[in-house]
Amino acid sequence: MSPAPADRAVGEAPTAGMVKFGMQQRTERILVETDRYRIVGNITLPRDGYRSRLSDFLNAPDRDFIALTEVSVDPLGGVADTMASVEREFVAVARQHIVFAMPARDLEEAGGGPTGGAA
Repeated sequence: MSPAPADRAVGEAPTAGMVKFGMQQRTERILVETDRYRIVGNITLPRDGYRSRLSDFLNAPDRDFIALTEVSVDPLGGVADTMASVEREFVAVARQHIVFAMPARDLEEAGGGPTGGAA
């Protein structure tokens, strides 16, 4: 059994903001749109430094899918006629299908539509 990191006791579960694999992380709520869906969910980013900005994270060539948690999926266009909004604990979005993405707080500040789930 490997020793616990110095910032927590043996058997203690890691919590938000703790060091995980040598890097502090943060969760940010984002809005992602594809051709067919508006997806709002939480993404885990480095707290600061390399790839800590959403744009850097999304443009990383070594990442084909973006993992989101606490997700709300809303259909757009013709899909909206056949599918209702759904909530999921986890969704992996193919990076190649993302039309645009932004922090959900930007939408909230602008008085935009609902961002789904808890921040």
